[in-house]
Amino acid sequence: MIASQFTLGILGAGQLGRMTAIAAAQLGIKTHIFAPDAAGSPAAAVADFATTAAYEDKDALAAFAQKVDAVTSEFENVPADTMQILADFIPASPGAKALRVAQNRLAEKTTANDLGIATPAFWAVRSADELQAALSALNGEGILKTTRMGYDGKGQKRVSSDMNAASIFEEMNSDELILESLVDFDYEVSFLIGRTSDGQICHFPASRNTHINGILHHSVAPAQLSDALMKAGREAISKMAEALSLQGVLAMEMFVSKSGELIFNEIAPRPHNSFHWSIEGCATSQFTQLVRIMAGLPFGSTAMRGEWQMQNLLGQHMKDVPQHLADAGKSVHLYGKAEAKRDRKMGHVSWPSEG
Repeated sequence: MIASQFTLGILGAGQLGRMTAIAAAQLGIKTHIFAPDAAGSPAAAVADFATTAAYEDKDALAAFAQKVDAVTSEFENVPADTMQILADFIPASPGAKALRVAQNRLAEKTTANDLGIATPAFWAVRSADELQAALSALNGEGILKTTRMGYDGKGQKRVSSDMNAASIFEEMNSDELILESLVDFDYEVSFLIGRTSDGQICHFPASRNTHINGILHHSVAPAQLSDALMKAGREAISKMAEALSLQGVLAMEMFVSKSGELIFNEIAPRPHNSFHWSIEGCATSQFTQLVRIMAGLPFGSTAMRGEWQMQNLLGQHMKDVPQHLADAGKSVHLYGKAEAKRDRKMGHVSWPSEG
């Protein structure tokens, strides 16, 4: 099948779906958005087709599957059952197993632990009594998180062993939590891998990340890591991709501890914010690589075009857009969202590093 006869389905209608659709169009591949909020969305605005329906609508999913040749997801909170339904018809990325693990922080940490990937100490919490026991075992400071949903710093709280477990558990308003020991780290890095259904893999250069208020602010690539740390990170993400039977791309965020060890934080089986610089900074962007994988095309080169930086544009940063646009060295990407809200991701800007 030639590219112009291929249609890629995309679950989700946000900026990652938008950038995936743009990458597909550059290869002559059509895209079809499926989401409950597809109408008027950032992704549908640049796609060829769109279906507005619930992810649980089996009839709509079956009809959608007849119109596309493969499907991918732009975010990990699409129901895993939706992915499994579609996988019965067409190649589906990242796969139901990958979604189930990525949707639950406890499953994430347990899977990493089982694979021999270093994690913070962690405890499952399903009651105030279990939280009290976990806080006692923590004997210090940690981060309490909901196991499901929650992103960009939401659904989590910094806690210490001397805090009142009952009031904290009630405040978190969730029937399942994970308590993680606080990691004493120098900085965070993220790794990205592409994997085909038959196990072929490719790696992207790593990113070094800075967060503000739990939201990614700035990424620099390639991250200046020792050969040992780079090897360890690539081995860890390769093991995770294999264990999840991944088809598509997978990002893994890791801390570099004060002692120089990589500590697992979380995964995202989709394109990742910290690799948006790859659109200009890599021979093949993360979005193009995902499209290639799902269309059965060979991997593109992930060689970097020098050193690159990326900064998120949140709602409060939109006043700076004219200045960025006036800078000939910068590439500005706006996501077409109707309303700018504080801490809402409205776009990003990337530029080559000097020297």
